[in-house]
Amino acid sequence: MILRQALARRKSPAFARNLTISKSPISWQQDERPQQTIASAVERSGVGLHSGVSATVRLIPARAGEGRYFVKAGDEVKIPASIDHVEESVLCTTLRRGSAKVSTVEHLMSALEGSGIDNVRIEIDGGFEVPILDGSSREWVEAIEEAGICSAKDDSGDEISRFSAVVHEPLYVWKNDSFVAAFPHPKTRVTCGIDFSQVSAIGCQWFSCFPTIQHTYSQEIAPSRTFCIFEEVDGLRNAGLIQGGSVDNAIVCSISSGWINPPLRFPDEPCRHKILDLVGDLSLLAENGNQGLPVAHLVAYKAGHALHARFASMLRDIMVKLKGEV
Repeated sequence: MILRQALARRKSPAFARNLTISKSPISWQQDERPQQTIASAVERSGVGLHSGVSATVRLIPARAGEGRYFVKAGDEVKIPASIDHVEESVLCTTLRRGSAKVSTVEHLMSALEGSGIDNVRIEIDGGFEVPILDGSSREWVEAIEEAGICSAKDDSGDEISRFSAVVHEPLYVWKNDSFVAAFPHPKTRVTCGIDFSQVSAIGCQWFSCFPTIQHTYSQEIAPSRTFCIFEEVDGLRNAGLIQGGSVDNAIVCSISSGWINPPLRFPDEPCRHKILDLVGDLSLLAENGNQGLPVAHLVAYKAGHALHARFASMLRDIMVKLKGEV
């Protein structure tokens, strides 16, 4: 149904009036506002979901055009928050540059993208994993609000324009019955579906929103927590995963008895969290302080970090090709 509606909308006169026609599958448009950064430094500490190791993350203002990047304490090797540096990992998104790596970046990256922070230095001290905090991105959004948001300036003290990639034709990746797709749309919209038919308390859920609208992201997406199936916990821990996981940083659902640690923040909190993850993973398309999420209707169904990365890599390859043709 979602796919049929998106395709039908492309044929409407209103859609044609509101989107520039292009011969390329993707083009660039200048945004109304300049690139932004945080107004002051701020930090948060906590335990890593998979490593169980405590770490402190400091968000520090960065110049326009620098983009978002990680630095390990005591090591000035920059790890750009870019799809080019994604390393295959299980149940999280990991970035690597040489021997330096940082993992479980998706919730923080989602908060930065959803809050409009285009340029920031992210220092991590005490571990290689971004703290899970309460399992959502709400505390990161609160940290950004505490720090404040301002226009970023370059070395000359000037503002720099911000650009976004605009999708002009359907693009997709899929595996079995899972997919991530982008359809032309005048604004950035995300629709996500999940299907946990074996877990009746979760079942099949869909949610749709406009995540680049800051108050929409902070109120409807950021509070949604990561979730897991109770019967899978022991297997994951035996595999060396979720060593720092607890009912304080995840919502846990049993196949037989439902939610272990209610109440939920939303009836469809698991589905909303999948949008949170997708925003974080696709934010890695950003470079030089531009928007990561493309201007498109993004539709994902039963997708995870690996499929998100495949989709982002495909879009990146198209963008690189277009740059070479300019």
